[in-house]
Amino acid sequence: MSALDVRPSPIAGTWYEGDCVRLARAVDAYLDAARVPALDGDVVAVIAPHAGHKYSGPVAAYAFAPLRGRAFDLVAVISPFHNLARQPLITTAHAAYSTPLGDIPVDKSALIGLDVQLQSELGFGLAPLTRDREHSLEIELPFLQRALAGDFKLLPVMIRDQEPDIARGLGLALANVLKDKNAMLVASTDLSHFYDQKTANRLDAEMLKRFESFRPESVFEAEYTGKGFACGHAAVASVLWAARELGADKVQVLHHATSGDVTGDFSQVVGYGAAAVLRTR
Repeated sequence: MSALDVRPSPIAGTWYEGDCVRLARAVDAYLDAARVPALDGDVVAVIAPHAGHKYSGPVAAYAFAPLRGRAFDLVAVISPFHNLARQPLITTAHAAYSTPLGDIPVDKSALIGLDVQLQSELGFGLAPLTRDREHSLEIELPFLQRALAGDFKLLPVMIRDQEPDIARGLGLALANVLKDKNAMLVASTDLSHFYDQKTANRLDAEMLKRFESFRPESVFEAEYTGKGFACGHAAVASVLWAARELGADKVQVLHHATSGDVTGDFSQVVGYGAAAVLRTR
């Protein structure tokens, strides 16, 4: 694989450690420190935050620790797209993502299959971009690289147009592509932004309650009415719709914290939550 085929990381060395040894050590420390409660079922998907590792890494570890030592052929990471673009759904045009821990190949066959399913569900497919600068998908990759056993391929999807019909169509398309595969789903989202700690805790508790309801529509309702916020609410909803089609029937929230718990500044915080989507039957 040539260097031109690999998406270079725009955030290594800033959002997380840029050296492979230090990055591995930091991620492993987060995973070691996570005290995950007993899970009531098999993990079909996880929900994880996407701020810089020093801020959200301790919470993200709660999402990925249950996957430690497990092997998957394919991991679909669904995130928001924070940058400017006109296309509703975006993926990478590269053959692999690069992090200091190594390159992760993109499953081109799965991407083609997803594009076909999306054309059927929504009437449009995925727009491939080169050298995108989106952090919310990449930030999860070092956790996957350290937690999972063996190599895996990546199915990356970034949502710019966070509308319920698009999220639902993506969820159903993902389920059709992932069924009968040894695959894992990851939804990338932070929670409320720049409220004081007390307000953030209230807003985040409501949004996490919506996650636990396993009703994707209620995630949008909280966002639209200001009862709770998640910058990746459509990514979470898509993953919930997909996971439900794949047999999941429960969401278990594993941890919540804010940036203030790290910095000590509680005047304007960002909320972070971790959850597992489970098949209990």
